[in-house]
Amino acid sequence: MAVEGLGLVVAAGVFTAIVCGAGTLPFFFVDDISDRFTVVMWGLAGGIMLFASVFGFVVEGLGEGSVIQVGLGLVVGIVLVILADRLITGYEFQPRDMPEADFRKLVLIVGVLTVHSFPEGVALGVAFADLGVEGDLVIGGLAIPALAVFITIAISIQNIPEGLAVAIPLHTYGVPNWKIFGWAVFSSIPQPVGAGIAYVFVSIAREFLPFGFGFAAGAMIYLVLHDIFPEALDHGSGLPGGGRRELIAGIALGVAIMVPVMVLTE
Repeated sequence: MAVEGLGLVVAAGVFTAIVCGAGTLPFFFVDDISDRFTVVMWGLAGGIMLFASVFGFVVEGLGEGSVIQVGLGLVVGIVLVILADRLITGYEFQPRDMPEADFRKLVLIVGVLTVHSFPEGVALGVAFADLGVEGDLVIGGLAIPALAVFITIAISIQNIPEGLAVAIPLHTYGVPNWKIFGWAVFSSIPQPVGAGIAYVFVSIAREFLPFGFGFAAGAMIYLVLHDIFPEALDHGSGLPGGGRRELIAGIALGVAIMVPVMVLTE
Protein backbone atom coordinates (compact mmCIF):
# COMPACT_ATOMS: atom_id res chain seq x y z
CA MET A 1 0.00 0.00 0.00
CA ALA A 2 1.56 3.26 -1.15
CA VAL A 3 1.28 6.46 0.85
CA GLU A 4 0.27 8.17 -2.39
CA GLY A 5 -2.67 5.80 -2.67
CA LEU A 6 -3.86 6.55 0.85
CA GLY A 7 -3.52 10.27 0.18
CA LEU A 8 -5.63 9.97 -2.96
CA VAL A 9 -8.35 8.05 -1.11
CA VAL A 10 -8.47 10.62 1.70
CA ALA A 11 -8.54 13.41 -0.90
CA ALA A 12 -11.57 11.75 -2.52
CA GLY A 13 -13.22 11.69 0.91
CA VAL A 14 -12.45 15.37 1.47
CA PHE A 15 -13.95 16.15 -1.94
CA THR A 16 -17.21 14.35 -1.14
CA ALA A 17 -17.36 16.17 2.22
CA ILE A 18 -16.96 19.57 0.56
CA VAL A 19 -19.65 18.71 -1.98
CA CYS A 20 -22.02 18.23 0.98
CA GLY A 21 -21.75 21.98 1.48
CA ALA A 22 -23.25 22.48 -1.98
CA GLY A 23 -26.59 21.47 -0.50
CA THR A 24 -26.62 24.73 1.47
CA LEU A 25 -26.07 26.98 -1.56
CA PRO A 26 -29.78 27.54 -2.37
CA PHE A 27 -30.10 29.52 0.88
CA PHE A 28 -27.50 31.98 -0.39
CA PHE A 29 -30.06 33.01 -3.03
CA VAL A 30 -33.52 32.25 -1.58
CA ASP A 31 -35.08 32.35 1.88
CA ASP A 32 -37.16 29.20 1.65
CA ILE A 33 -37.07 25.77 -0.01
CA SER A 34 -40.36 24.06 -0.87
CA ASP A 35 -41.27 20.74 0.69
CA ARG A 36 -41.81 19.30 -2.78
CA PHE A 37 -38.23 20.10 -3.81
CA THR A 38 -36.88 18.73 -0.52
CA VAL A 39 -38.72 15.42 -0.96
CA VAL A 40 -37.44 15.04 -4.52
CA MET A 41 -33.89 15.69 -3.34
CA TRP A 42 -34.17 13.07 -0.59
CA GLY A 43 -35.55 10.62 -3.16
CA LEU A 44 -32.63 11.46 -5.43
CA ALA A 45 -30.16 10.67 -2.65
CA GLY A 46 -31.92 7.43 -1.78
CA GLY A 47 -32.13 6.27 -5.38
CA ILE A 48 -28.43 6.91 -5.90
CA MET A 49 -27.41 5.10 -2.71
CA LEU A 50 -29.60 2.06 -3.39
CA PHE A 51 -28.35 1.80 -6.97
CA ALA A 52 -24.71 2.13 -5.90
CA SER A 53 -25.19 -0.42 -3.11
CA VAL A 54 -26.76 -3.10 -5.29
CA PHE A 55 -25.05 -2.62 -8.65
CA GLY A 56 -21.77 -1.40 -7.19
CA PHE A 57 -20.95 -3.15 -3.93
CA VAL A 58 -23.15 -6.27 -3.92
CA VAL A 59 -22.34 -7.20 -7.53
CA GLU A 60 -18.65 -6.46 -7.02
CA GLY A 61 -18.61 -8.41 -3.75
CA LEU A 62 -20.19 -11.48 -5.34
CA GLY A 63 -17.56 -11.29 -8.06
CA GLU A 64 -14.80 -11.31 -5.43
CA GLY A 65 -16.19 -13.86 -2.95
CA SER A 66 -19.12 -15.97 -1.81
CA VAL A 67 -22.72 -15.11 -1.01
CA ILE A 68 -22.02 -15.92 2.65
CA GLN A 69 -19.13 -13.41 2.85
CA VAL A 70 -21.14 -10.63 1.24
CA GLY A 71 -24.26 -11.50 3.24
CA LEU A 72 -22.34 -11.45 6.52
CA GLY A 73 -20.96 -8.03 5.60
CA LEU A 74 -24.49 -6.80 4.85
CA VAL A 75 -25.72 -7.91 8.27
CA VAL A 76 -22.78 -6.40 10.16
CA GLY A 77 -23.11 -3.12 8.25
CA ILE A 78 -26.79 -2.86 9.16
CA VAL A 79 -26.19 -3.76 12.81
CA LEU A 80 -23.42 -1.20 13.29
CA VAL A 81 -25.50 1.62 11.81
CA ILE A 82 -28.41 0.63 14.08
CA LEU A 83 -26.07 0.88 17.07
CA ALA A 84 -24.90 4.31 15.87
CA ASP A 85 -28.54 5.41 15.60
CA ARG A 86 -29.24 4.33 19.17
CA LEU A 87 -26.11 6.07 20.40
CA ILE A 88 -27.22 9.38 18.92
CA THR A 89 -30.93 9.16 19.79
CA GLY A 90 -30.18 8.12 23.37
CA TYR A 91 -27.94 11.09 24.09
CA GLU A 92 -29.27 13.89 26.29
CA PHE A 93 -28.95 17.38 24.81
CA GLN A 94 -28.96 20.68 26.69
CA PRO A 95 -30.76 23.40 24.70
CA ARG A 96 -29.91 27.03 25.24
CA ASP A 97 -31.58 29.59 23.04
CA MET A 98 -34.33 27.51 21.45
CA PRO A 99 -37.14 25.18 22.58
CA GLU A 100 -35.88 21.80 23.78
CA ALA A 101 -37.78 19.79 21.16
CA ASP A 102 -36.45 21.95 18.32
CA PHE A 103 -32.91 21.82 19.69
CA ARG A 104 -33.03 18.03 20.02
CA LYS A 105 -34.26 17.67 16.45
CA LEU A 106 -31.55 20.00 15.16
CA VAL A 107 -28.73 18.19 16.95
CA LEU A 108 -30.23 14.84 16.00
CA ILE A 109 -30.25 15.72 12.30
CA VAL A 110 -26.67 17.04 12.30
CA GLY A 111 -25.48 14.26 14.61
CA VAL A 112 -27.09 11.42 12.70
CA LEU A 113 -25.79 12.70 9.38
CA THR A 114 -22.31 13.03 10.89
CA VAL A 115 -22.37 9.47 12.27
CA HIS A 116 -23.80 8.16 9.02
CA SER A 117 -21.02 9.81 7.05
CA PHE A 118 -18.53 7.31 8.47
CA PRO A 119 -20.02 4.21 6.78
CA GLU A 120 -20.30 6.22 3.57
CA GLY A 121 -16.58 6.93 3.93
CA VAL A 122 -15.97 3.23 4.52
CA ALA A 123 -17.85 2.51 1.31
CA LEU A 124 -15.60 4.96 -0.50
CA GLY A 125 -12.42 3.41 0.91
CA VAL A 126 -13.53 -0.12 0.00
CA ALA A 127 -14.25 1.03 -3.55
CA PHE A 128 -10.58 2.03 -3.89
CA ALA A 129 -9.38 -1.48 -2.93
CA ASP A 130 -7.87 -2.11 -6.38
CA LEU A 131 -6.17 1.29 -6.58
CA GLY A 132 -3.02 0.97 -8.68
CA VAL A 133 -4.01 -2.52 -9.82
CA GLU A 134 -6.63 -1.86 -12.47
CA GLY A 135 -8.44 1.08 -14.00
CA ASP A 136 -8.48 3.23 -17.13
CA LEU A 137 -8.21 6.55 -15.30
CA VAL A 138 -4.68 7.37 -14.10
CA ILE A 139 -4.00 10.05 -11.47
CA GLY A 140 -0.53 10.60 -10.02
CA GLY A 141 0.69 7.46 -11.74
CA LEU A 142 -2.00 5.32 -10.04
CA ALA A 143 -4.69 3.44 -11.96
CA ILE A 144 -8.11 4.32 -10.53
CA PRO A 145 -10.64 1.44 -10.39
CA ALA A 146 -13.93 2.04 -12.21
CA LEU A 147 -15.82 1.21 -9.00
CA ALA A 148 -13.94 3.96 -7.16
CA VAL A 149 -14.95 6.55 -9.75
CA PHE A 150 -18.55 5.29 -9.69
CA ILE A 151 -18.85 5.38 -5.89
CA THR A 152 -17.09 8.77 -5.56
CA ILE A 153 -19.58 10.30 -8.00
CA ALA A 154 -22.52 8.56 -6.28
CA ILE A 155 -21.59 9.71 -2.76
CA SER A 156 -20.84 13.23 -3.98
CA ILE A 157 -24.25 13.61 -5.61
CA GLN A 158 -26.15 12.10 -2.68
CA ASN A 159 -24.25 14.38 -0.28
CA ILE A 160 -26.01 17.41 -1.76
CA PRO A 161 -29.44 16.54 -0.29
CA GLU A 162 -27.73 15.69 3.01
CA GLY A 163 -26.23 19.18 3.02
CA LEU A 164 -29.72 20.55 2.39
CA ALA A 165 -31.01 18.52 5.36
CA VAL A 166 -28.44 20.22 7.59
CA ALA A 167 -29.18 23.64 6.12
CA ILE A 168 -32.98 23.70 6.54
CA PRO A 169 -33.16 23.67 10.38
CA LEU A 170 -30.08 25.88 10.78
CA HIS A 171 -31.53 28.45 8.37
CA THR A 172 -34.81 28.35 10.32
CA TYR A 173 -32.93 29.32 13.49
CA GLY A 174 -31.21 32.25 11.77
CA VAL A 175 -27.70 30.79 11.52
CA PRO A 176 -25.57 32.74 8.97
CA ASN A 177 -25.24 31.06 5.57
CA TRP A 178 -21.46 30.69 5.75
CA LYS A 179 -21.80 28.89 9.09
CA ILE A 180 -24.48 26.65 7.62
CA PHE A 181 -22.06 25.73 4.82
CA GLY A 182 -19.40 24.94 7.42
CA TRP A 183 -21.75 22.73 9.44
CA ALA A 184 -22.75 20.82 6.30
CA VAL A 185 -19.11 20.13 5.43
CA PHE A 186 -18.41 19.23 9.07
CA SER A 187 -21.22 16.65 9.03
CA SER A 188 -19.32 14.79 6.29
CA ILE A 189 -15.83 15.01 7.81
CA PRO A 190 -16.05 11.32 8.89
CA GLN A 191 -16.06 10.40 5.20
CA PRO A 192 -12.33 10.94 4.54
CA VAL A 193 -11.57 9.34 7.92
CA GLY A 194 -13.67 6.27 7.17
CA ALA A 195 -12.30 6.10 3.63
CA GLY A 196 -8.70 6.08 4.83
CA ILE A 197 -9.30 3.43 7.50
CA ALA A 198 -11.25 1.14 5.15
CA TYR A 199 -8.68 1.49 2.37
CA VAL A 200 -5.82 0.55 4.70
CA PHE A 201 -7.77 -2.44 6.03
CA VAL A 202 -8.78 -3.95 2.68
CA SER A 203 -5.32 -3.26 1.24
CA ILE A 204 -3.67 -5.25 4.04
CA ALA A 205 -6.31 -7.99 4.33
CA ARG A 206 -7.74 -8.47 0.83
CA GLU A 207 -9.45 -11.70 1.88
CA PHE A 208 -11.93 -9.48 3.74
CA LEU A 209 -12.77 -7.49 0.60
CA PRO A 210 -16.08 -9.32 -0.17
CA PHE A 211 -17.10 -8.76 3.46
CA GLY A 212 -16.13 -5.09 3.07
CA PHE A 213 -18.29 -4.71 -0.04
CA GLY A 214 -21.22 -6.29 1.82
CA PHE A 215 -20.65 -4.06 4.86
CA ALA A 216 -20.66 -0.91 2.73
CA ALA A 217 -23.84 -2.02 0.93
CA GLY A 218 -25.62 -2.96 4.16
CA ALA A 219 -24.82 0.34 5.85
CA MET A 220 -25.99 2.39 2.88
CA ILE A 221 -29.17 0.36 2.28
CA TYR A 222 -30.16 0.70 5.94
CA LEU A 223 -29.56 4.46 5.87
CA VAL A 224 -31.86 4.79 2.86
CA LEU A 225 -34.71 2.63 4.16
CA HIS A 226 -34.59 3.71 7.81
CA ASP A 227 -33.63 7.39 7.57
CA ILE A 228 -33.66 8.94 4.10
CA PHE A 229 -37.05 7.73 2.84
CA PRO A 230 -38.87 8.36 6.17
CA GLU A 231 -37.28 11.83 6.34
CA ALA A 232 -38.52 12.53 2.82
CA LEU A 233 -42.07 11.44 3.67
CA ASP A 234 -41.96 13.53 6.85
CA HIS A 235 -41.19 16.63 4.76
CA GLY A 236 -43.90 15.62 2.27
CA SER A 237 -46.64 14.89 4.80
CA GLY A 238 -48.48 18.07 3.83
CA LEU A 239 -48.30 17.41 0.08
CA PRO A 240 -51.00 15.61 -1.96
CA GLY A 241 -50.41 11.89 -1.57
CA GLY A 242 -48.10 12.46 1.38
CA GLY A 243 -45.14 13.24 -0.88
CA ARG A 244 -44.95 9.70 -2.28
CA ARG A 245 -45.08 10.85 -5.91
CA GLU A 246 -42.24 13.31 -5.33
CA LEU A 247 -40.24 10.62 -3.53
CA ILE A 248 -40.69 8.14 -6.38
CA ALA A 249 -39.78 10.85 -8.90
CA GLY A 250 -36.58 11.57 -6.96
CA ILE A 251 -35.68 7.88 -6.78
CA ALA A 252 -36.25 7.50 -10.52
CA LEU A 253 -34.11 10.57 -11.19
CA GLY A 254 -31.31 9.16 -9.02
CA VAL A 255 -31.35 5.86 -10.90
CA ALA A 256 -31.50 7.68 -14.24
CA ILE A 257 -28.38 9.64 -13.29
CA MET A 258 -26.42 6.61 -12.08
CA VAL A 259 -27.13 4.29 -15.05
CA PRO A 260 -25.02 6.32 -17.53
CA VAL A 261 -22.42 6.92 -14.81
CA MET A 262 -22.12 3.15 -14.34
CA VAL A 263 -21.86 2.58 -18.09
CA LEU A 264 -19.21 5.27 -18.51
CA THR A 265 -17.10 4.00 -15.59
CA GLU A 266 -17.11 0.33 -16.60
